[in-house]
Amino acid sequence: MVSSSHEALHRIFQEDPGLFARAARNLGATFPPPLSTVELSTDLTETRPLERRVDTLLQMNTEDGSFLLAVESQSEPDPRKPASWAYYLAYAYAKYRIPPVLLVVCADRGKATWAARQFDIGPRPWPSLTLRPLVLGPDDVPVIASPDEAARDIPLTVLSAALHRRDPDADAILNALAKALKGLSADDESTAATYIELMEQGLGKTPAAEIWRHLMAVDLSFFQSQTAQQLRAEGETKGRVEGRAEGRVEGRAEGRAEAVLVLLGHRGVEVSEEDRERIIGCGDPDVLDQWLKRALTATSTAEVFASAGEAGLAD
Repeated sequence: MVSSSHEALHRIFQEDPGLFARAARNLGATFPPPLSTVELSTDLTETRPLERRVDTLLQMNTEDGSFLLAVESQSEPDPRKPASWAYYLAYAYAKYRIPPVLLVVCADRGKATWAARQFDIGPRPWPSLTLRPLVLGPDDVPVIASPDEAARDIPLTVLSAALHRRDPDADAILNALAKALKGLSADDESTAATYIELMEQGLGKTPAAEIWRHLMAVDLSFFQSQTAQQLRAEGETKGRVEGRAEGRVEGRAEGRAEAVLVLLGHRGVEVSEEDRERIIGCGDPDVLDQWLKRALTATSTAEVFASAGEAGLAD
């Protein structure tokens, strides 16, 4: 039962709303006296079903205790978001009684700057809530361009590539990630497939997605991702069509030759007519596989044809 003393301590402000401004001065907070007031319903229960979902919510148990990690992926500034984020944290704390932390991840520098602001909720003289998100943007995660470094932390490398997907460094990060994934043991193939799928999603429709697509085409037998399966299906279809006319080997070779030319063109490497004919005219799939791997990093066709032994095979 609510006691009469409880009632008195809040009802006095109903009787004289201006009392708040006078009493708050003792707290060092200066509020202007109200010109008018409107008494609202004290029932804060939702009057209609309202679904609110945080992108990811994890309970993190550490040596120093537990906390909740709420992760939000934000693609655009939204003036409504700070209120939603504050609701998520307050509700999660009320439900689980575990202190919450909000992490906002943005792949755009401007969006990250917006999200990293401190959001004060309440009147200027005394905000009752202050929202302080932790924000990860392109400038907050390092570029991981070394295969050895990528192998030490593949999830961080995936995040690095996703956040830097529009940067010139994206190519180097993806190459390092591909090499690290290929170095995993057969027992880790399902884990690799998971990160490959996440990488495909994280790159969206940026040019980096095409680079990743061609990286996946280098060794289709290892990868089981959606992109790899699509490329494998395309290759098998093309092989069957070409196989009817010229044989399966020739069909596979032609598909690889086209992949080499597409990748070089995408990376801006100049290909002379003579070099183009040499690539298209190569009928050895193994040689073309080597050329395709070199095309991922080569700055000229001379680097693609670097090995004299392989050049002899190609001729």
